[in-house]
Amino acid sequence: MVFAFALSAAFCLGVGFVLQQNAAQRAPMSDFLSFRLLLDLVRMPRWLAGIGLMVCGMALGAVALGGGEVSLVEPLLATNLLFAMALSRWQTKQPLGWTGWGGLWLLAGGVTAFIVAGRPHGGESVSDPLRHWLIVGLVVGGALVLAAVSKRLRMSAEAATLAVAAGLLYGLQDALTRVSGQRFRDGGWASLVISWQPYVVLALGVTGLVLVQSAFETAPLRMSLPALTAAQPLAGIACGVGFLGDQLRTTPAALAWQAAGLAAIVVGIVLIGRHPAMPPGTTAPELRDLQPR
Repeated sequence: MVFAFALSAAFCLGVGFVLQQNAAQRAPMSDFLSFRLLLDLVRMPRWLAGIGLMVCGMALGAVALGGGEVSLVEPLLATNLLFAMALSRWQTKQPLGWTGWGGLWLLAGGVTAFIVAGRPHGGESVSDPLRHWLIVGLVVGGALVLAAVSKRLRMSAEAATLAVAAGLLYGLQDALTRVSGQRFRDGGWASLVISWQPYVVLALGVTGLVLVQSAFETAPLRMSLPALTAAQPLAGIACGVGFLGDQLRTTPAALAWQAAGLAAIVVGIVLIGRHPAMPPGTTAPELRDLQPR
């Protein structure tokens, strides 16, 4: 059931991201990295449909996280790019070619290798608050630094940088979503309402949404979605192992296969994201670089 919910979540996320980018590229650049951007986008039916699918994907992902470890669910969620690729290929009628097929096999094989070699399973959550907050601080701090640095880059590189920042926040959000689910199961609504995790999950979701839509607005989907899809599972796995107590096999052979699997996931994501079938946007990045913000 964890696999079914995670893959269903990936489907909703992948299709939702394509619809969101189709709408975000038409938003005014004056709203870049501003919450006003969401007010402009909410008037677009296609964006609302994309957000609806994204919310469904997040809900299904939360169910998957409630039944499985973050280190197991995150690689499965990364397959959202496969569904985004399928929709984009259907829209553009582009053949896959060796790049597309290579990316698909690397992504699917990498996910399989990491899960089979690592055999993620639950353990005792880390009780040391210093370690907990250190990892949270590193992830949030890294995202904020990337968002600040992105303003000094060209828009094509800026989109990828913003997407990485959003991916880091989404990975942390997934980890805290699992914690929130555990609190709800243990103490019900009373325990959930008085804990800080649900409110941080909401704040991370809104902030990540602004970063993602700004990335979608500035450049083609192939410049942003691969970076987002690669950063989220890496951050989620780091949080899962770092403070949620997720256990992975640590034999030399298992660690080597896990590293190879993660590398294959990242390379596959990049190959798929740069395939011609992915939406190129209506405005070339070079021309958007000249537009005032």
